[in-house]
Amino acid sequence: MRIAIVHKDRCHAKKCGTECIIYCPRVRTGDETIIIGEDGKAVISEELCVGCGICIKKCPFDAIDIVSLPEELEHPVHRYGKNGFALYGLPIPLEGKVTGILGANGIGKSTAVKILSGQLRPNLGNFDTEVAWEEIFKRYAGTELFDYLQNVSKKSLKIASKPQYIDYIPKVFTGTVRALLKKTDERNKLSEMLPALKLNAILEHDISTLSGGELQRVAIAACLARDADLYFLDEITPFLDIYQRIAAAKLIRELAAERPVVVVEHDLAILDMLADTVHVGYGKPAVFGIITRPKGVRVGINQYLEGFLTEENVRFRTTAVVFEKRAHDKGSNREDLFELPAMTKEYESFHLTVSGGTIRSGEVLGVVGANGMGKSTFAKLLAGVETPTTGKMESSLRISYKPQYIKADTSDSVEMYLRRCTTKFDTSYYQHEIIESLSLEPILQSSVDTLSGGELQRVTIAGCLSRDADVYILDEPSAHLDVEQRVKVTRMIKHHAEGKQVGIMVIDHDIYLIDMISERILVFEGEPGISGTAAGPFKMRDGMNRFLDALNVTFRRDQSGRPRINKPGSFLDREQKGSGEFYYYTADEV
Repeated sequence: MRIAIVHKDRCHAKKCGTECIIYCPRVRTGDETIIIGEDGKAVISEELCVGCGICIKKCPFDAIDIVSLPEELEHPVHRYGKNGFALYGLPIPLEGKVTGILGANGIGKSTAVKILSGQLRPNLGNFDTEVAWEEIFKRYAGTELFDYLQNVSKKSLKIASKPQYIDYIPKVFTGTVRALLKKTDERNKLSEMLPALKLNAILEHDISTLSGGELQRVAIAACLARDADLYFLDEITPFLDIYQRIAAAKLIRELAAERPVVVVEHDLAILDMLADTVHVGYGKPAVFGIITRPKGVRVGINQYLEGFLTEENVRFRTTAVVFEKRAHDKGSNREDLFELPAMTKEYESFHLTVSGGTIRSGEVLGVVGANGMGKSTFAKLLAGVETPTTGKMESSLRISYKPQYIKADTSDSVEMYLRRCTTKFDTSYYQHEIIESLSLEPILQSSVDTLSGGELQRVTIAGCLSRDADVYILDEPSAHLDVEQRVKVTRMIKHHAEGKQVGIMVIDHDIYLIDMISERILVFEGEPGISGTAAGPFKMRDGMNRFLDALNVTFRRDQSGRPRINKPGSFLDREQKGSGEFYYYTADEV
């Protein structure tokens, strides 16, 4: 079985010589295997295509994918039109459980959620006509999803959903946070959720004025407050600090004891803590996706990181994601690059104190702490976006800065945007180290203002690292990136720091990313929204112990070397807290 995909956003028939048609051997024999459709995009006949792959190689915009699939995947659950994305398999919501979905962006996780929530009727690959529910029931007769889909068809299930991209909320709702949450409080649980998610202070704020982290917490509260038969939460962690992530995870766990919950999440530490079972999504992003049957959360995450699914006997990635046990030793011999000056910044209701420190040549310095402690303010002070109240930055220092909240403020193509950031775009080094490392080739001709959240994040990271600078500051680079993209970004940032002997500062709430990338760590402490103090930099062991102690969370490594959060109150959790070792267990593990 063969499927042909034409990525409409990359197909620019007016800009190329229609190489896909000219070089196609079947077209040369007289068949209309590839034509240009009414929309000006290529259309490929899957029945006539022989899978030679010539059009894939000849397309200058990398807009074509042709994939041969096993015969058992002949009938997809859903397909987005001719030459469109195909999804195979669906996750199974379970009573009293949190079901996690883990996979790359563009693999069909959100499509699966839309089908299960009743927003999208599966077409079984028949995209020309609407498929009757009776035909769908025949496909799923005798499976765990049969009764569930019957209830979906009758619209007898009430579904509560939290969308992936929360920035759309202010476009569909106007008013205060209190007004929005009051409308959704169908379970009369808001009085418990508001203090847990620390929303009391912003109840009178207008929705349009909220930050990303505030909007995320409001969206989670609005979803969990509804009285529904099933709850879907698509990415709960972007813009939340680790304290807020754990608080949200605890609320979801409490709800799951009463109602089934399905969560799509890329933060492995939170997914590990939150989920009871995991469905792994694999395939080729934007081409096809396969959702596996449920696996135990530990087994599922480890198989995903390894890139090999034992039960399915499928290898979907050539290299495993490996967590190095001694990744933090290199910094001891590095030379100081520049000294962080002692600074303060006074606002009407917030005070930030920075005691100073050093950034070393070739080092990645991690920055952790709760939201509202001044981490982003600190980054802006270093970048010159804000002026300190006391203290002064070194004026000769060149700094490249990626802010926390990014906006697509240009209609230029990705290539033009990056060419403005660097004169080295055409060099083989830049193509290999930046373009290939961040998988930007397919979207180089796309307009920046049409990119998804994950694509825009990768482009902005590329723009930051493309500039000539002594110090690079990346504020929350993991937002909207999937696990594989986070690992690629981690490797690229470390390689960039060592290769150019520059200093890189990474502010992030993903503990796994901070653990993999950092040699030393800066810990922000204080009272959120009132005062913040930058402590450190510390060695990883000292800094993480200090940070995790305040968080009241302990880490261990499993047999694969993957860091894992101990279940609160478990034997290991109590033992590590008793010994004062919150960050792994023995010194030789760091």
